[in-house]
Amino acid sequence: MTVRNESRVTEIILLGFGNLYGFNILIFIIYLNIFLITVTGNLLIIVLVSISHTLHFPMYFFICHLSMSDIVVTTTTLPSLMEAILHGGKVMTILDCITQLYFYSGIIVTECLLLAVMSYDRYLAICFPLRYISIMDFTLCNCLSVLPWLLGFTLNLLGIIPVSNFQFCDGNIIDHIYCDLSPLQKLSCSDTSLVEFIGIVISTPLFICPCGFIIVTYIYIFLTILRIPSTTGRQKAFSTCSSHLLVVGAFYGTLIIKYMIPSIGHLLLLNKIISLLHTVFTPLFNPLVYSLRNQDIGIALRKISKH
Repeated sequence: MTVRNESRVTEIILLGFGNLYGFNILIFIIYLNIFLITVTGNLLIIVLVSISHTLHFPMYFFICHLSMSDIVVTTTTLPSLMEAILHGGKVMTILDCITQLYFYSGIIVTECLLLAVMSYDRYLAICFPLRYISIMDFTLCNCLSVLPWLLGFTLNLLGIIPVSNFQFCDGNIIDHIYCDLSPLQKLSCSDTSLVEFIGIVISTPLFICPCGFIIVTYIYIFLTILRIPSTTGRQKAFSTCSSHLLVVGAFYGTLIIKYMIPSIGHLLLLNKIISLLHTVFTPLFNPLVYSLRNQDIGIALRKISKH
């Protein structure tokens, strides 16, 4: 698969995993199943929260938004990867590549902020249980769910607009599983210093601040749980946030390894594996965690399955 070499590159080739030595069809089927399970699982959570009256609480409303963000991550990255696996590479226009980068980076910021909002919800529920309903009312709940989406996709424009003005004059191969910023910068013959500056000034706080906020809120949550006199009460309080902790660990664990450890960027295969865990398996992991560990979702699911 080749693209004609011109003075101005208008298309790129996304390699995915390159040569799979005859296992292309098998791996394609595996990822197709992962794609279908991920989308179905997250859609099921959205439907359950929408129709089950026992799940009409802020925590499940935020879980519903997290499921929507997981669907966006999966549908943004996995179809192009599956095509690259099937054909040994995927030809994309520069515009398609930048569009994929915009939705991917926007939804990552959105999910960072959503996880912070969910930790704040758990903080209020456990540390201020008597005031929880009055504080986390309908207006605040809606504002806290919409704000991450607005910030994720508006602040992301500050970095994407300069990227859209890049000129690509030489190579046209991206040896990655999706269009990420770093390989686009390497292909560009334009000055990328502005994009790098924006990435440091804006993107880094958008990752670090929500993570720090989650850590602080959970310190207060654990201190409050330890002061609960009964063992049953402590177990019940911890069970309400254990699923969220697992999701936060999976999300930030892969994100920190990928973006915060510089040496990972130079290890191509390891970088692809970490990216795969972050974009493919984390969205699959989230609905499994909430359906298996959350009793209310499990009960709602069993009620629906009986009808």
